[in-house]
Amino acid sequence: MTSIYQALAEVEKNNQTAALCTVTQSKGSTPRHVGSKMLVYPDGKFVGSVGGGDLEHRVLDEAWIAMSDGEARYLHYNMSSPSRGDPGICGGQVEVFVEPILPAPTLIVVGAGHVGKALVHLAKWLGFYVVVSDDRAEFCSPEETPGADEYHPVPMEKLAESFNITKRAFIALTSRGSAIDALGLPSLLESPAAYIGVIGSKRRWLATVKELKKKGVDEKVIAKVHSPIGLELQAETPQEIALSIMAEILMIRDKGTGKPMKLEMRNESPSSA
Repeated sequence: MTSIYQALAEVEKNNQTAALCTVTQSKGSTPRHVGSKMLVYPDGKFVGSVGGGDLEHRVLDEAWIAMSDGEARYLHYNMSSPSRGDPGICGGQVEVFVEPILPAPTLIVVGAGHVGKALVHLAKWLGFYVVVSDDRAEFCSPEETPGADEYHPVPMEKLAESFNITKRAFIALTSRGSAIDALGLPSLLESPAAYIGVIGSKRRWLATVKELKKKGVDEKVIAKVHSPIGLELQAETPQEIALSIMAEILMIRDKGTGKPMKLEMRNESPSSA
């Protein structure tokens, strides 16, 4: 039988989502003692128990919400009177801490050229789960583009079929041309990805937009794309461009402003220092 700790190790190893529920307080007569744990998966399965019955069903519901919103929560229950909405009649009180276990954010690099390789290296260093995709199989391999967690040598328009793109995924298109982008973007724009950025000049992006509109892609959907990609750093080398791209991704992920910290300090009032 798999233990909670073995299951937790598998969740982290496989970059999965789960929620760990732990009884942190128990007063009077309650179903389980302090330290009892239950690991909940998105598909409804779970390992362990925090008490069974209605109590456990309520904790399961909160665990699924926690996996969705990423917020930990303390749950407090009286176990006295179901007629008042309590989840039991034991007579005690129980508190459960629900902690979402979220996978590392994913960076999907589409196009394994010079910038793509630099992005893989930097994103991995920053703690991202890194996926590389390129329709040229000879470029999409650990030997040619080392450091990624997964490799998907498929056309861009097939990527969403090959890899499950979630709302914790950030997509950077460092592809080799507008024609490829226009062909592959429609399926990616249907995904829940948190960010889609496309490398290239303003002129290249305008050409891509024109083709996307011809394919019937809605203008509001197209507007979700960040192109030209990255923050303005006057970047030139692949490494500098990768830094610009990751700076924008981190800014969006963490709701930063992208402004120099010096300017942010000037905007603070003396009382807030």
